[in-house]
Amino acid sequence: MPFTVAGMDVMVVGAGRSGRAAAELLVARGARVTLADRAASIDGVGASETAGVALALGAHDPRRFERADLVVLSPGVPADQPAVQAARTAGVPVIGELELASRWISGRLIAITGTKGKSTTTTLAARMIAQGGLTALAGGNLGTALSSQVASSQPATFHVVEASSFQLETTDTFHPWIAVLLNLTADHLDRHASFDAYARAKARIFANQTADDWSVVNADDPAAVSLAASSRARRFDFALESTLEAGITIDGDQIVRRDGARTVPLLPVAAVRLPGRHQLGDVLAAAAVGCLVGVPAPALRRAVETFRGLEHVLEHVAEIGGVAFVNDSKATNVDAARRSIESFDGDVVVIMGGRYKGGRFEDLRAPVAARVRAVVAIGEAQPLIEAALGDIALVERAASMRDAVDRALTFARPGGVVLLAPACASFDQFQDYAARGRAFKAEVERRLGSAGMTAAGRRPGGTD
Repeated sequence: MPFTVAGMDVMVVGAGRSGRAAAELLVARGARVTLADRAASIDGVGASETAGVALALGAHDPRRFERADLVVLSPGVPADQPAVQAARTAGVPVIGELELASRWISGRLIAITGTKGKSTTTTLAARMIAQGGLTALAGGNLGTALSSQVASSQPATFHVVEASSFQLETTDTFHPWIAVLLNLTADHLDRHASFDAYARAKARIFANQTADDWSVVNADDPAAVSLAASSRARRFDFALESTLEAGITIDGDQIVRRDGARTVPLLPVAAVRLPGRHQLGDVLAAAAVGCLVGVPAPALRRAVETFRGLEHVLEHVAEIGGVAFVNDSKATNVDAARRSIESFDGDVVVIMGGRYKGGRFEDLRAPVAARVRAVVAIGEAQPLIEAALGDIALVERAASMRDAVDRALTFARPGGVVLLAPACASFDQFQDYAARGRAFKAEVERRLGSAGMTAAGRRPGGTD
């Protein structure tokens, strides 16, 4: 029976981009919608009100949640909020925005998750499909809510969706034709009760797949391989290091597809313009998606050659006095920061810190000892960073991003790198990781301006 909300009272929780898109979609489908947010005022909700969405701002009233026919959560809303729990106790169904939108999508869903690399892989996979002459829409956690794509969804559309653990944990029937798991390390432990809970949320990407679907898994990552073992879908993996019988890997200077004894070259490794070996892995994952969709090798190569990466992902901002400034503000967990530091041979001054969200800073000791000249610590995590790294590296605290960039410059040497790789969330000092990255770039621009120079930073498309 088709899913319908016509005539229902629906409470949408969280008035961010996803919540507003869900609310407007629900109104278009005939529901009476209330958009609830604990903030006293929200910028940008005027369009939702015009579309017929009622607002409930400030403290949540559990009674309103209990009277609803359906509750839809934005990704940023914890599922254990008291008002949400009250709705569940009252028997009200609670789902997430991604789950809601997926029930009305006409085209095929390609979902991509993992601890690191989701945005790059999602963007590049969509570009590959489009280069192959097909219709592809990138969205989800990437910045465009899937709810906003429902109206334009056609049977021939490929929806390439970045799926976070927050989105996946509130899915029920979500069913991607291709599900990609890039890697799995500790993250978001400030929200998930444990690493196991985080992993269970990620595993939801495979829950409704069948033998007609595909799972694409990083064969170099034992935790990812283990998590995907229960999937009923066919496997088509990718790997930088492991030997594959079927999947995408490296053979000499070529990215190749292997099917048993057959090896087919797809494109040269030299066509990849992204820094960091981990981003080469993201290219392999995207190529696996492209191959399963049926994109020919020349189209894969065109997509890769013209892709310079995303803002805030190992983004080269400028060079001052022979020192390169690199913005990797999206490295919001310890493993991502490790990969970021390991993208450089050495002589790195790393700006690190923010709001701690789990993981072990001690896991950075080896790359810091091998490659880092100094650590400039920012935000709430400063004492944790000092405790973990202070005996093997110079760790200096900074009170602000301006202070951090200034201090980093005092340690940097020509030929070296000042790298923003926070290993933490941004919410102690900034609205989000993008605001943190922009603040870093603004301070670099300030330094350039004082030197009478112009930044040569690249700002490619993509906001997440």
